[in-house]
Amino acid sequence: MPRPEVLERIKSAEAEADEIVAKANNDRDERIAEARERAEEIRTEAEQEARELKERRLEEAREEIDQECEQVLEEGERERKELAERARSRIDEVTEHVVELFQEDVHAQT
Repeated sequence: MPRPEVLERIKSAEAEADEIVAKANNDRDERIAEARERAEEIRTEAEQEARELKERRLEEAREEIDQECEQVLEEGERERKELAERARSRIDEVTEHVVELFQEDVHAQT
């Protein structure tokens, strides 16, 4: 093969290699950009899911607290009614006891 033809083929091969390298670099850059974009999408989705989960858990906790509060209030009301009823049922007994103490005190003074 004549020397100019060999040089031309070498130049052609080098140019083709340069094109392959340039294309590979472009492909790499595109893939990196796509990967970064996808990573950002995943991060955004994960943050949104975390916010939604947090809100669900907070709402569940609020509901649980509301239920417990309602139970405590109901129990307190029930106990109050029981105490009031017991107090009413002992009015006569307490009145009689106070009258007896008063009478004893009066008799002790005379």
